[in-house]
Amino acid sequence: MYNLTDINTIKRIMSRHGVTFSKALGQNFIIDADVCPMIVEKSGITEEDGVLEIGPGVGVLTQEIAKKAKKVVSLELDTRLIPVLGDTLEDFTNVEVINADVMKTDLDRLFKESFSDCRNIHVIANLPYYITSPIIMMLLESRLPLTAITVMVQKEAGERLCAEIGSRDAGAVSVAVNYYSEAEELFFVPRESFMPSPNVDSEVIKLTVREKPEFAPTDEKFFFSVVKAAFSQRRKTAANGLSSGLGMAKDKIFSALSNAGLETTVRAEKLTMEELFTLSEELYKMR
Repeated sequence: MYNLTDINTIKRIMSRHGVTFSKALGQNFIIDADVCPMIVEKSGITEEDGVLEIGPGVGVLTQEIAKKAKKVVSLELDTRLIPVLGDTLEDFTNVEVINADVMKTDLDRLFKESFSDCRNIHVIANLPYYITSPIIMMLLESRLPLTAITVMVQKEAGERLCAEIGSRDAGAVSVAVNYYSEAEELFFVPRESFMPSPNVDSEVIKLTVREKPEFAPTDEKFFFSVVKAAFSQRRKTAANGLSSGLGMAKDKIFSALSNAGLETTVRAEKLTMEELFTLSEELYKMR
Protein backbone atom coordinates (compact mmCIF):
# COMPACT_ATOMS: atom_id res chain seq x y z
CA MET A 1 0.00 0.00 0.00
CA TYR A 2 1.37 3.39 -1.00
CA ASN A 3 2.16 6.09 1.56
CA LEU A 4 0.08 8.82 -0.06
CA THR A 5 1.07 11.50 2.43
CA ASP A 6 4.66 11.36 1.18
CA ILE A 7 5.32 14.11 -1.37
CA ASN A 8 7.81 12.10 -3.40
CA THR A 9 5.48 9.11 -3.58
CA ILE A 10 2.62 11.28 -4.85
CA LYS A 11 4.85 12.95 -7.44
CA ARG A 12 6.19 9.59 -8.62
CA ILE A 13 2.72 8.07 -9.02
CA MET A 14 1.30 11.11 -10.82
CA SER A 15 4.35 11.34 -13.08
CA ARG A 16 3.95 7.67 -14.00
CA HIS A 17 0.40 8.41 -15.14
CA GLY A 18 1.29 11.74 -16.77
CA VAL A 19 -0.86 13.76 -14.37
CA THR A 20 -0.28 17.24 -12.96
CA PHE A 21 -2.23 19.15 -10.32
CA SER A 22 -5.27 21.12 -11.46
CA LYS A 23 -5.83 24.46 -9.74
CA ALA A 24 -9.08 24.85 -11.68
CA LEU A 25 -10.52 21.80 -9.91
CA GLY A 26 -9.30 22.95 -6.52
CA GLN A 27 -6.90 20.03 -6.14
CA ASN A 28 -4.82 20.27 -2.96
CA PHE A 29 -3.72 16.86 -1.74
CA ILE A 30 -3.26 16.03 1.96
CA ILE A 31 0.32 15.36 3.05
CA ASP A 32 -0.15 15.42 6.83
CA ALA A 33 -0.30 11.76 7.91
CA ASP A 34 -2.46 12.52 10.97
CA VAL A 35 -5.32 14.31 9.21
CA CYS A 36 -7.11 11.52 7.32
CA PRO A 37 -7.16 8.96 10.17
CA MET A 38 -8.60 11.68 12.42
CA ILE A 39 -11.31 12.56 9.88
CA VAL A 40 -12.40 8.91 9.73
CA GLU A 41 -12.30 8.54 13.52
CA LYS A 42 -14.36 11.69 14.09
CA SER A 43 -16.88 10.74 11.39
CA GLY A 44 -18.13 7.89 13.57
CA ILE A 45 -18.38 5.32 10.76
CA THR A 46 -18.38 1.60 11.53
CA GLU A 47 -17.59 -1.57 9.59
CA GLU A 48 -21.31 -1.85 8.77
CA ASP A 49 -21.54 1.54 7.07
CA GLY A 50 -21.32 2.73 3.49
CA VAL A 51 -19.45 5.92 2.56
CA LEU A 52 -19.77 8.24 -0.40
CA GLU A 53 -16.51 10.13 -0.94
CA ILE A 54 -16.43 13.19 -3.18
CA GLY A 55 -13.19 14.09 -4.95
CA PRO A 56 -10.76 11.39 -3.74
CA GLY A 57 -7.77 12.96 -5.50
CA VAL A 58 -4.98 10.37 -5.31
CA GLY A 59 -6.83 8.33 -2.67
CA VAL A 60 -5.16 9.33 0.59
CA LEU A 61 -8.44 9.80 2.48
CA THR A 62 -10.04 6.93 0.56
CA GLN A 63 -7.50 4.49 1.96
CA GLU A 64 -8.34 5.44 5.53
CA ILE A 65 -12.10 5.26 4.93
CA ALA A 66 -11.75 1.84 3.26
CA LYS A 67 -9.92 0.47 6.30
CA LYS A 68 -13.03 1.10 8.41
CA ALA A 69 -16.14 1.16 6.19
CA LYS A 70 -17.99 -1.75 4.63
CA LYS A 71 -18.22 -0.09 1.22
CA VAL A 72 -16.79 3.09 -0.28
CA VAL A 73 -17.95 4.77 -3.48
CA SER A 74 -15.66 7.59 -4.59
CA LEU A 75 -16.80 10.10 -7.20
CA GLU A 76 -13.91 11.71 -9.07
CA LEU A 77 -14.56 14.43 -11.66
CA ASP A 78 -11.02 14.52 -13.09
CA THR A 79 -10.75 11.75 -15.69
CA ARG A 80 -6.95 11.82 -15.47
CA LEU A 81 -7.05 10.63 -11.86
CA ILE A 82 -9.06 7.47 -12.52
CA PRO A 83 -6.02 5.34 -13.51
CA VAL A 84 -4.07 6.88 -10.62
CA LEU A 85 -6.77 5.73 -8.20
CA GLY A 86 -6.80 2.31 -9.83
CA ASP A 87 -3.15 2.13 -8.87
CA THR A 88 -3.27 3.59 -5.35
CA LEU A 89 -6.41 1.70 -4.27
CA GLU A 90 -5.63 -1.68 -5.81
CA ASP A 91 -5.31 -3.30 -2.36
CA PHE A 92 -8.90 -2.43 -1.41
CA THR A 93 -11.75 -4.63 -2.66
CA ASN A 94 -14.44 -2.55 -0.95
CA VAL A 95 -13.81 0.62 -2.98
CA GLU A 96 -15.57 1.60 -6.20
CA VAL A 97 -14.28 4.64 -8.10
CA ILE A 98 -16.67 6.38 -10.50
CA ASN A 99 -15.69 9.12 -12.93
CA ALA A 100 -18.60 11.48 -12.28
CA ASP A 101 -19.67 14.94 -11.14
CA VAL A 102 -21.51 14.66 -7.81
CA MET A 103 -23.76 17.58 -8.80
CA LYS A 104 -24.96 15.65 -11.86
CA THR A 105 -25.18 12.18 -10.33
CA ASP A 106 -28.41 10.40 -9.36
CA LEU A 107 -27.34 9.80 -5.78
CA ASP A 108 -30.62 8.24 -4.70
CA ARG A 109 -30.16 5.53 -7.31
CA LEU A 110 -26.46 5.15 -6.49
CA PHE A 111 -27.26 4.69 -2.80
CA LYS A 112 -29.85 2.01 -3.53
CA GLU A 113 -27.51 0.13 -5.86
CA SER A 114 -24.29 0.42 -3.86
CA PHE A 115 -25.28 0.66 -0.19
CA SER A 116 -28.33 -1.61 0.06
CA ASP A 117 -26.55 -3.89 2.54
CA CYS A 118 -25.07 -1.08 4.66
CA ARG A 119 -26.51 -0.05 8.02
CA ASN A 120 -25.84 3.69 7.64
CA ILE A 121 -24.63 5.91 4.81
CA HIS A 122 -22.14 8.72 5.36
CA VAL A 123 -20.48 11.32 3.16
CA ILE A 124 -16.80 11.93 3.89
CA ALA A 125 -14.77 14.26 1.71
CA ASN A 126 -12.08 16.86 1.31
CA LEU A 127 -14.27 19.25 -0.65
CA PRO A 128 -12.94 21.68 -3.30
CA TYR A 129 -13.22 25.16 -1.78
CA TYR A 130 -14.90 26.69 -4.84
CA ILE A 131 -17.97 24.47 -4.63
CA THR A 132 -18.28 23.63 -0.92
CA SER A 133 -21.67 25.19 -0.13
CA PRO A 134 -23.45 24.03 -3.33
CA ILE A 135 -22.39 20.41 -2.69
CA ILE A 136 -23.40 20.47 0.96
CA MET A 137 -26.76 22.08 0.25
CA MET A 138 -27.47 19.64 -2.59
CA LEU A 139 -26.78 16.71 -0.25
CA LEU A 140 -29.03 18.12 2.47
CA GLU A 141 -31.86 19.37 0.27
CA SER A 142 -32.05 16.07 -1.62
CA ARG A 143 -33.11 14.39 1.64
CA LEU A 144 -30.96 11.39 0.90
CA PRO A 145 -30.85 8.60 3.53
CA LEU A 146 -27.70 10.04 5.08
CA THR A 147 -26.59 9.71 8.68
CA ALA A 148 -23.90 12.39 8.56
CA ILE A 149 -21.66 14.49 6.34
CA THR A 150 -18.06 14.87 7.54
CA VAL A 151 -16.04 17.17 5.30
CA MET A 152 -12.91 19.27 5.25
CA VAL A 153 -13.61 22.80 4.07
CA GLN A 154 -12.00 26.23 4.08
CA LYS A 155 -11.92 27.41 7.71
CA GLU A 156 -13.97 30.53 7.02
CA ALA A 157 -16.63 28.46 5.24
CA GLY A 158 -16.73 25.94 8.08
CA GLU A 159 -17.26 28.69 10.65
CA ARG A 160 -20.09 30.14 8.58
CA LEU A 161 -21.77 26.77 7.96
CA CYS A 162 -21.62 25.87 11.66
CA ALA A 163 -22.41 29.33 13.05
CA GLU A 164 -24.96 29.52 15.84
CA ILE A 165 -28.22 30.96 14.54
CA GLY A 166 -28.68 34.38 16.10
CA SER A 167 -24.95 35.10 16.16
CA ARG A 168 -23.02 37.63 14.09
CA ASP A 169 -21.40 34.91 11.95
CA ALA A 170 -24.72 33.36 10.92
CA GLY A 171 -26.12 33.81 7.42
CA ALA A 172 -28.74 32.26 5.18
CA VAL A 173 -26.58 29.19 4.53
CA SER A 174 -26.07 28.72 8.30
CA VAL A 175 -29.86 28.64 8.74
CA ALA A 176 -30.29 26.14 5.92
CA VAL A 177 -27.60 23.84 7.32
CA ASN A 178 -29.13 24.09 10.81
CA TYR A 179 -32.58 23.34 9.41
CA TYR A 180 -31.46 20.01 7.96
CA SER A 181 -28.70 19.01 10.39
CA GLU A 182 -26.82 19.54 13.62
CA ALA A 183 -23.50 21.15 12.70
CA GLU A 184 -20.24 21.04 14.62
CA GLU A 185 -16.66 22.11 14.00
CA LEU A 186 -14.35 19.15 14.67
CA PHE A 187 -10.74 20.26 14.23
CA PHE A 188 -8.42 22.76 12.55
CA VAL A 189 -6.18 21.81 9.60
CA PRO A 190 -3.36 24.27 8.71
CA ARG A 191 -2.56 25.10 5.09
CA GLU A 192 0.82 23.36 5.41
CA SER A 193 -1.04 20.04 5.53
CA PHE A 194 -1.62 20.19 1.77
CA MET A 195 0.30 20.05 -1.50
CA PRO A 196 0.17 22.45 -3.24
CA SER A 197 -0.32 24.56 -0.13
CA PRO A 198 -3.46 26.76 -0.45
CA ASN A 199 -3.61 30.38 0.70
CA VAL A 200 -6.08 29.59 3.49
CA ASP A 201 -6.42 27.22 6.43
CA SER A 202 -9.03 24.49 6.65
CA GLU A 203 -11.15 22.72 9.21
CA VAL A 204 -13.17 19.53 9.41
CA ILE A 205 -16.87 19.85 10.18
CA LYS A 206 -19.59 17.27 10.77
CA LEU A 207 -23.25 17.68 9.88
CA THR A 208 -25.42 15.07 11.59
CA VAL A 209 -28.56 14.88 9.47
CA ARG A 210 -31.84 15.40 11.34
CA GLU A 211 -34.55 12.78 10.91
CA LYS A 212 -36.92 15.73 10.56
CA PRO A 213 -36.46 19.50 10.91
CA GLU A 214 -36.87 21.03 14.35
CA PHE A 215 -39.52 23.34 12.92
CA ALA A 216 -42.12 22.50 10.28
CA PRO A 217 -43.08 25.58 8.23
CA THR A 218 -46.42 25.63 6.41
CA ASP A 219 -44.53 26.23 3.17
CA GLU A 220 -40.86 25.18 3.27
CA LYS A 221 -40.00 26.97 0.03
CA PHE A 222 -41.49 30.21 1.36
CA PHE A 223 -39.57 29.80 4.63
CA PHE A 224 -36.26 29.71 2.76
CA SER A 225 -37.35 32.69 0.64
CA VAL A 226 -37.88 34.61 3.88
CA VAL A 227 -34.47 33.56 5.20
CA LYS A 228 -32.70 34.52 1.97
CA ALA A 229 -34.46 37.89 1.84
CA ALA A 230 -33.83 38.67 5.52
CA PHE A 231 -30.08 38.13 5.14
CA SER A 232 -29.81 39.79 1.73
CA GLN A 233 -28.92 43.22 3.13
CA ARG A 234 -26.78 42.44 6.16
CA ARG A 235 -25.93 46.07 6.93
CA LYS A 236 -29.59 47.03 7.05
CA THR A 237 -32.56 45.84 9.08
CA ALA A 238 -34.30 42.57 8.29
CA ALA A 239 -37.36 44.59 7.27
CA ASN A 240 -35.46 46.21 4.39
CA GLY A 241 -34.28 42.89 3.02
CA LEU A 242 -37.67 41.25 3.48
CA SER A 243 -39.55 44.05 1.74
CA SER A 244 -37.16 44.05 -1.21
CA GLY A 245 -36.66 40.30 -1.44
CA LEU A 246 -40.28 39.28 -1.02
CA GLY A 247 -41.80 42.24 -2.87
CA MET A 248 -44.01 43.08 0.12
CA ALA A 249 -44.98 46.52 1.43
CA LYS A 250 -43.11 47.71 4.51
CA ASP A 251 -46.29 48.01 6.57
CA LYS A 252 -46.98 44.29 6.10
CA ILE A 253 -43.41 43.46 7.05
CA PHE A 254 -43.69 45.60 10.20
CA SER A 255 -46.98 43.93 11.12
CA ALA A 256 -45.48 40.48 10.69
CA LEU A 257 -42.47 41.41 12.82
CA SER A 258 -44.74 42.83 15.52
CA ASN A 259 -46.97 39.73 15.47
CA ALA A 260 -43.87 37.59 15.85
CA GLY A 261 -42.88 39.59 18.93
CA LEU A 262 -39.91 41.22 17.22
CA GLU A 263 -38.66 44.80 16.99
CA THR A 264 -39.18 46.39 13.57
CA THR A 265 -35.51 47.41 13.59
CA VAL A 266 -34.10 43.93 14.25
CA ARG A 267 -31.29 42.66 12.02
CA ALA A 268 -31.45 39.17 10.54
CA GLU A 269 -28.25 38.04 12.29
CA LYS A 270 -29.96 38.58 15.66
CA LEU A 271 -32.86 36.23 14.88
CA THR A 272 -32.91 32.74 16.35
CA MET A 273 -34.16 29.73 14.40
CA GLU A 274 -37.47 29.83 16.27
CA GLU A 275 -37.90 33.55 15.57
CA LEU A 276 -37.18 33.06 11.86
CA PHE A 277 -39.75 30.28 11.77
CA THR A 278 -42.39 32.37 13.58
CA LEU A 279 -41.71 35.38 11.35
CA SER A 280 -42.01 33.22 8.25
CA GLU A 281 -45.39 31.92 9.39
CA GLU A 282 -46.64 35.45 10.01
CA LEU A 283 -45.44 36.63 6.60
CA TYR A 284 -47.01 33.58 4.94
CA LYS A 285 -50.42 34.68 6.23
CA MET A 286 -49.94 38.11 4.63
CA ARG A 287 -48.87 37.04 1.14
